[in-house]
Amino acid sequence: MDIAVAFSDWHYWMELLIVPFFILIAAFTIGKLINKFINKKLHEHIEKHTWPYVFANAVRGLPVAWCMGVGLYWTIHSIKGIDPTLSMLFSAFLYAVIVFSITRVVSRTVSGIIDLHIQRSEENVQATSLLSNIVAFIIYATGLMIILQYLGISVTPFLTALGVGGMAVALGLQDTLANIFAGVYIILSRQLQIYDFVKLSNGSEGQVVDITWRFTKIQSTSNNIIIVPNKEIASSTIINYNMPAKEISIGITIGVSYDSDLDFVEKITLEAARSVLMKIEGKVEFEPVVRFFEFADSSIKFNIYVKSTNFLNQYVIKHELIKAISSRYHQENINIPFPVREIISHK
Repeated sequence: MDIAVAFSDWHYWMELLIVPFFILIAAFTIGKLINKFINKKLHEHIEKHTWPYVFANAVRGLPVAWCMGVGLYWTIHSIKGIDPTLSMLFSAFLYAVIVFSITRVVSRTVSGIIDLHIQRSEENVQATSLLSNIVAFIIYATGLMIILQYLGISVTPFLTALGVGGMAVALGLQDTLANIFAGVYIILSRQLQIYDFVKLSNGSEGQVVDITWRFTKIQSTSNNIIIVPNKEIASSTIINYNMPAKEISIGITIGVSYDSDLDFVEKITLEAARSVLMKIEGKVEFEPVVRFFEFADSSIKFNIYVKSTNFLNQYVIKHELIKAISSRYHQENINIPFPVREIISHK
């Protein structure tokens, strides 16, 4: 009799614990295999910056959660005698997890499609974290409403409360909301984009690295990050070195003596400028230009202009250009005079 009771208890515990355990292990293993298959496809068979790649990247990592959810649901219904309320609670939880994961896939997919569209666009437009955050917020809010509706919770009171409380919150967050709307305006107007080199009215300059919901981040030439509120960006006078084209002009003023052969000076100066451009940028995409402009007191002055497609190269180019021109002038006996003052004393 004791053996029969023990066997009955063992069979009961096997159904209660062992079978669900193996169901969960099997679900987890299947999810890992599917995820491994997706990762392999992403790295080996699917071309980047395509629709299949965007969707596969959005699904990556979630098959484990989906399979575990299915396994848990199967486990709940495989256990006999479980309380109906507890079963309903687990079912609602699993529904919420599945909807949340699907919402996450939709959010990733939409963000990926936006990035893909921007990359394929002929215009030089870059995605910002503000744009991604707005899209994600809308999609996740929709997913939350679907979950609440499934649970039998009406979303109408929430929307009403948000409408009434939103006015009070807006008064307390005027500064934050102003920055958010200014950030949206900056993105939509395309007056400022990611990777643009800009100079602010306070003299700070650098490359725009991100436009967030409150701030615009600018990386200075010394690799420091300048944090500027969006509303200040929208209302400030800014020099954008990437508009209408990203080429930057670099000029140096030089003076040569009145005895100089100006044609020869121009020739030597242009040769020195071309050699510097070849050294720094590997090619001469824009021909340098010499322009004489003044008969000064002790010299004939002119400007040498070169162009670079890289904003950060301007400092190195100017440095090397001064050295190269000085060296060539010494070799060719071209004199760069300096003002001389003659003091005459009257006794």
